[in-house]
Amino acid sequence: MAGGLLLSGAIAALLTSALPAQSPSSGFDDPPPDKIIIKVATVNGSGCPQGTAAVAVSEDNTAFTVTYSDYLAQAGGNSDPTAFRRNCQLSLVVHVPGGFTYAIASADYRGFASLQRGASASQRASYYFQGSPSTVYKNHPFSGPLNDNWQATDETDWAQLVYAPCGVQRNFNINTELRVNAGTQSADKVSFMTMDSTDGDISTVYHLAWKECPKKS
Repeated sequence: MAGGLLLSGAIAALLTSALPAQSPSSGFDDPPPDKIIIKVATVNGSGCPQGTAAVAVSEDNTAFTVTYSDYLAQAGGNSDPTAFRRNCQLSLVVHVPGGFTYAIASADYRGFASLQRGASASQRASYYFQGSPSTVYKNHPFSGPLNDNWQATDETDWAQLVYAPCGVQRNFNINTELRVNAGTQSADKVSFMTMDSTDGDISTVYHLAWKECPKKS
């Protein structure tokens, strides 16, 4: 759905309240004061058919939310054999003020799961910049019986953050996936898992870490 979604707004990462004080040599800086513009270039995958994913920025520009309305994986009963896996790839064009670069420090996912006894499910995601190797998926397993909301958080150690290359426009890609295994104990009954939203705020997801690019001599 190229160009189907457009997000323009500022995302300010309030790292000063999310992190302890850093020394000048630590490499972490306050976010740039100017607006950060994000455009959703493409949305692809069985978990986000055309028109079922939306992106919005919070009013205070400190967070953004990706909301899905048809992201559901299921297995067991009369489920379609291919429905056990659903995925979505978002390609984001992130425009940051000159002289700065950013990294994604954490991401938070939530949804609802109804898993029969013996069934299992997983949520996983990976993040990478266009032109760089895809990172290893971070996996979060769940086991039945379960009939409740679920939440999973991906976090990256500050020393392992991967920053966007300075001076080059590279799309930032987010790949997510849900899988459900009906198991053998209750394979005649449907088990399912949904992804309701991916959102960020001061205490949860899509925290942005900032630093200044090296000055050209």
